[in-house]
Amino acid sequence: MNAFEIRGGKPLKGEIVPQGAKNEALQIISAVLLTAEKMTISNIPDIKDVNKLIDLLIALGVKVNRVNEDTYEFEASDINIDYFQSEEFKRKGGSLRGSIMIVGPLLARFGKAAIPKPGGDKIGRRRLDTHFLGFEKLGAKFVYDAEKHFFNVDATELKGTYILLDEASVTGTANIVMAAVLAKGTTTIYNAACEPYLQQLCKMLNRMGAKISGIGSNLLTIEGVETLGGTEHRMLPDMIEIGSFIGLAAMTGSEITIKNVCFNELGIIPTVFSRLGIKFELRGDDIFIPAQDSYEIDTFIDGSILTISDAPWPGFTPDLLSIVLVTAIQAKGNVLIHQKMFESRLFFVDKLIDMGAQIILCDPHRATVIGLNKQQHLRGIEMTSPDIRAGVSLLIAALSAQGKSVIYNIEQIERGYQHIEERLKALGADIRRIDAQPVGH
Repeated sequence: MNAFEIRGGKPLKGEIVPQGAKNEALQIISAVLLTAEKMTISNIPDIKDVNKLIDLLIALGVKVNRVNEDTYEFEASDINIDYFQSEEFKRKGGSLRGSIMIVGPLLARFGKAAIPKPGGDKIGRRRLDTHFLGFEKLGAKFVYDAEKHFFNVDATELKGTYILLDEASVTGTANIVMAAVLAKGTTTIYNAACEPYLQQLCKMLNRMGAKISGIGSNLLTIEGVETLGGTEHRMLPDMIEIGSFIGLAAMTGSEITIKNVCFNELGIIPTVFSRLGIKFELRGDDIFIPAQDSYEIDTFIDGSILTISDAPWPGFTPDLLSIVLVTAIQAKGNVLIHQKMFESRLFFVDKLIDMGAQIILCDPHRATVIGLNKQQHLRGIEMTSPDIRAGVSLLIAALSAQGKSVIYNIEQIERGYQHIEERLKALGADIRRIDAQPVGH
């Protein structure tokens, strides 16, 4: 097993370029299955979840040409639909949560698909019901093989319909949109997710010949078309990385410039970090964060303790709550972090408490952080990364802590952050990869 060894407690300095957005990549790359024509996609992040999806497409028969480091050409002109029944597909698909995203495009174009019960993060149950219910409304039929943990889906003829989603799931909305673009008639999706990544997908599909209106709202109208053509597309920068780097700069008292952030697509994220007292300025499309000795958390207008909670877009993304929680450890003041959308995402705070953070875990969804105001440093410890976002939060804590920290299970971090070690080293971080196992394994 790989681990990171980090010697923290020193400020960093320099420029960092955010990778392409992981959550957008999984949707956009799946959408290449909707056409037999060539698709050129750039700013693709070089991370495990995305590379696994590209491998899955190659196994399905998609011709893939890597043009340069972050640009690929895809051509799905000759797809092997029988591949679904192979043991290899069950293995590959089952190890990647994002594999659910190929179902919508395959149903739309070929009328059938299959999916193993997927794995992924340990952040509580993440239901796939939204995807399945949407497909069923469009006319798909599911057969679950309990013995093989496998779903076969038949959709000989998808018909447009009215769909009210039970939750504004980003991947669920994306998958249903991809199924509906080639369905007969008009589909209306209400309570649709409206994240920038989903807007990007819809705009790309329209360039391919789809007819989607209401983009950016929670009411999408999709008029089915006969076929779609090829196009070019560039991913947005990853907003979760951008938020992570803002938190990193504040925690370590570093002067960092985050390049090419597509600021207008960041929604409420910069506002939330400024409420923690973090100063930054926009220089063109770069965020410049000066070195700060101290940052003070806002209160509500009546003086009560600030609460930061997650909500579907345009609310604050749940993926950044753990970053906000870590950043608040060294702030002046107190904040209540309320994780509404996922259970068990806050369970990594025990590691932070071991490092010297003042945090009260109220219940699985809420934690109160009592800021240390940089009056005492966190101390380095050994810890294991439970999921992608908690892993990076622990990494930020370790970079701000005095002494040596070791983080195990860094495969989780690398599922979502490309070349993170090299990019942090370029800022002056003392981080290295070691071969190590936690005691007791």
